[in-house]
Amino acid sequence: MIATDINAGLLEKLAHASPGVRTAVLDVRSADAIAALAAQLPSLDGLFNCAGYVHHGSVLDCDEAAWDFSFDLNVKSMYRMVRAFLPGMLDKAKREGSGASIVNMASMASSVKGFPHRFAYGASKAAVIGMTKALAADHVQQGLRCNALCPGTVDTPSLRERIAAAADPVQAERDFIARQPMGRLAVAEDIAPQVVYLLSDESRFVTGQVVLVDGGVTI
Repeated sequence: MIATDINAGLLEKLAHASPGVRTAVLDVRSADAIAALAAQLPSLDGLFNCAGYVHHGSVLDCDEAAWDFSFDLNVKSMYRMVRAFLPGMLDKAKREGSGASIVNMASMASSVKGFPHRFAYGASKAAVIGMTKALAADHVQQGLRCNALCPGTVDTPSLRERIAAAADPVQAERDFIARQPMGRLAVAEDIAPQVVYLLSDESRFVTGQVVLVDGGVTI
């Protein structure tokens, strides 16, 4: 298993906490960096695309720079990763008679449901769902499965930064929790098992799906 991130410090912490995980600094906005990493690694069985950015605001708050950055990181990074790693994945699946799996991180804030102040983010995550279904349809007969994971509000460093930046951080946290019918934020441990499931042979008959792990928001 290899984990990548743009933040070397976080990768170092992960390496200490999980000695069996190999890490590599990677900027998924750089096609050259992705190609260099792909050239160093053997063909993959699974790929999880998770890099993302949450822009806050309506269309009137979203200038072209914010729109372009949102789509570059949230969508085009996945395109770059798939373009670099998919050929090896398909070749390995054919050679070994096995399967390959891609999981793309989307969101309940997408084509699934609209949320206030998530204009660029929701549009980009809707694009992720469309890309996921297209990949699944194009390569299902070559042994590839591709699914989109749509979590609810997850307690992450990114969320904590957004809460801290709010005019009233205490109320902002209450608001995030209030929109979750289960009465709490999700944690990484709520989401990770779904990623493992979708990457594993346990989900060998599942492809092109939008998998919601949202604590009941979209009931």
